[in-house]
Amino acid sequence: MPPLEIQGPAGRLECLLDEATRVRAAVVFGHPHPQYGGTMHTKTVYQAAKALSRIGCAVLRFNFRGAGKSEGAFADGVGEQHDFRAALDYMRGRYPDVPLWAAGMSFGSWVALSVGAEDPRVTTLLGIALPVDRYDFDAVARSTKAKFFIHGEFDELVPVKQMREFYARCEEPKELVVIEAADHLFDGKVSQVAEAIEDLLGDWHA
Repeated sequence: MPPLEIQGPAGRLECLLDEATRVRAAVVFGHPHPQYGGTMHTKTVYQAAKALSRIGCAVLRFNFRGAGKSEGAFADGVGEQHDFRAALDYMRGRYPDVPLWAAGMSFGSWVALSVGAEDPRVTTLLGIALPVDRYDFDAVARSTKAKFFIHGEFDELVPVKQMREFYARCEEPKELVVIEAADHLFDGKVSQVAEAIEDLLGDWHA
């Protein structure tokens, strides 16, 4: 899988593209907070991308501006949403005839799902370890697009109780999987996140 660069609004964005033999959906995946070590190589992001590719998705992971070799500097989430839109544009151009999904983990879930909820091209939202107590997810809760969430039972940053309260406010269709005994980064439980993705989305068509 050769490195890839796409043009973002603040300069080049470093990317990796996992391609499936028969592509049934194109996915853009946002990573955790870059100022706390999050990149497109974060273990859960990597394994989630692999799980999505196993069920027939083409998956674009990329480093937000200022992370890894991506140009620019961190921009409080607003700039990162612009980066995510540029990645969606790239995937729509590369795969014009398949559904477009938005996915992300932690900070990246806020970026991805906020953009995906508003972008008419995006049909499906996948969020892992949503920081629902730190960012505004109202647009996601109001969205009638399909929403799939994965959270750790012992998430030390965002208690699962808060995630369940957010989930209760979300419009249908929606599904939530809680990974038993998992923390925010799913340390030692990453394979279970991958399995949950395959179970949730293996037969999903939208």
